[in-house]
Amino acid sequence: MKRCGIILAAAMLMATPLVAQDFTEDQIKDLALQAIRENPQIVMEAVAILEAQEDARKADQSVALLSSRRDVLERDPNAPVLGNVDGDVTIVEFFDYNCPYCKRVKPEIQALMAADPDIRLVYREWPILGEGSVFAARAALAARNQGKYEEFHWAMMGLQGRAEEASILNAAAEIGLDVDKLRADMDAPEINEHIQTSMELAAALGFNGTPSFVIGEALVPGFIKTAQFEGYVAAAREAEK
Repeated sequence: MKRCGIILAAAMLMATPLVAQDFTEDQIKDLALQAIRENPQIVMEAVAILEAQEDARKADQSVALLSSRRDVLERDPNAPVLGNVDGDVTIVEFFDYNCPYCKRVKPEIQALMAADPDIRLVYREWPILGEGSVFAARAALAARNQGKYEEFHWAMMGLQGRAEEASILNAAAEIGLDVDKLRADMDAPEINEHIQTSMELAAALGFNGTPSFVIGEALVPGFIKTAQFEGYVAAAREAEK
């Protein structure tokens, strides 16, 4: 509100032949208060201007970040890829196995991939919902060493209740993973690196919850349906023409 008052006062000063040096700080404050009392709607207009400027600044930052980190987001060899590894559109999903909205988006993504064979789906394990989430992310990434990441991922997304150590290892055993090997592989340096990179990328992109997606130039936080995915994918393809 202080910034709004300054903006309003400045506007009034520009409308008079006097210069800013002719006013004391208290007089400027009084002018701002007078303007607010006489035209209270201009406060909201000033706030809207400031918010629009901030949104534009964040958008510019996001575009710059996407440009500079595109390879890490889409081509990190330490990130699992599902779908068509040579697909023309890449979707990057930041997710947590204990996120109910991530589980809800599972059939939407599966429907998209079934209908569009040219989708590359890059997964960023982003365990932010407790120790169970961290254990689940580590187990999933370790499952790569046994060639079962995708199978384990879908099994975990279909898990009833919270993902905790016991339920995670039970799901692993049910799909035929060697649980002892899985445990041994969970603390590998590449797993630490993947999770740390996910944390850094999510923070830089301004994501504050799961699921969150990067689709072309679009940053898409939250649950979306298949038709919305299709719209973002179409826009990404159009941008590449």
